[in-house]
Amino acid sequence: MIKLVRPPLTPDLVDSLQRATDGIRAARRKEQVAKARALWRSRPAVRQAVGATLRGFAPGRERCMYCGDNQGTDIDHFSPVALTPLLTFAWRNHLLACSACNSHHKRDRFPLDDRGKPLLLDPTVDDPFDHLALSLTLGRYHPLTDRGAGTIDICGLNRDILTRGRQNARSTLVFLFERWAVAHRTDDRATADRVIDTVREQPFADVVQAMLRYSTRPGAADVFSEQPEVLDVLRHPDLRARLAL
Repeated sequence: MIKLVRPPLTPDLVDSLQRATDGIRAARRKEQVAKARALWRSRPAVRQAVGATLRGFAPGRERCMYCGDNQGTDIDHFSPVALTPLLTFAWRNHLLACSACNSHHKRDRFPLDDRGKPLLLDPTVDDPFDHLALSLTLGRYHPLTDRGAGTIDICGLNRDILTRGRQNARSTLVFLFERWAVAHRTDDRATADRVIDTVREQPFADVVQAMLRYSTRPGAADVFSEQPEVLDVLRHPDLRARLAL
C-alpha cells in the first residue's frame, strides 16, 4: 500500500453523485441502505466514470490500492454501504480494489478505534509508511500503529501470495535499478526511460517506495547488505526524481 493522490472529478460527475446521494437522503433512515444499494446498481454510467477515474491514478497497471498486486476490478466503498449508506456515492469513499481484498478479506469489516477513527488506512488520506513497515527480505508488513495492525488484518496484507510476490518484486527491481544505473552512466536515455516505465508498471509499488525510502534512513547499509551496490543507485537524485521521491 502506498500514498495516492485523489484527483478531482468532472463537474458533471460531481452532479451525478450528488443527485444520487440526495435520493438516498430522501429515503427513511431504516430504508437508506436498501435505497443506496438499489441506486448504485441502477447507475452503470456513474460506476463506469468513477471506475475510470480510479484506474487513472491507481498504482502500476490499475493495481489494487490495498495489496498492490492484483488488477483492481472492483470499486470498493472504503466505509461500507451497510454502515454509511450516505457515503455510497461520495468520491472520497471510493477506492480501486481487487476481488481478493474487497470480497474475500475486507467485505463489510470496518472497525473503529476508541476515538471513532477507522483502523483501516485510506491510501488517499493516510501515508501507509507512517503505520506500516515492510520487510524487504521477508515481504511481510509489520505494524507501527494500531491502524497499521488493523489494515494488515482487514486486507490480509501478509497472505502468502503477497509476501512471495514482494520478495520476487525486490529481486526484479534490483536488476532494473542496476540496468538503469548503466544506462544513466552511458547516457543511454532511451534505455533509462524504458527502465523507469517498467518500474512504474511493476506490481507491488510498495516495494519500490520502501526501497527508495529505506535507502536514505539510518541502517540502510544493513537493509541492503545483500545488494550493497544498489544502495547508491537508490540514492541517485535523478532516479528519485523520476520516481517521485
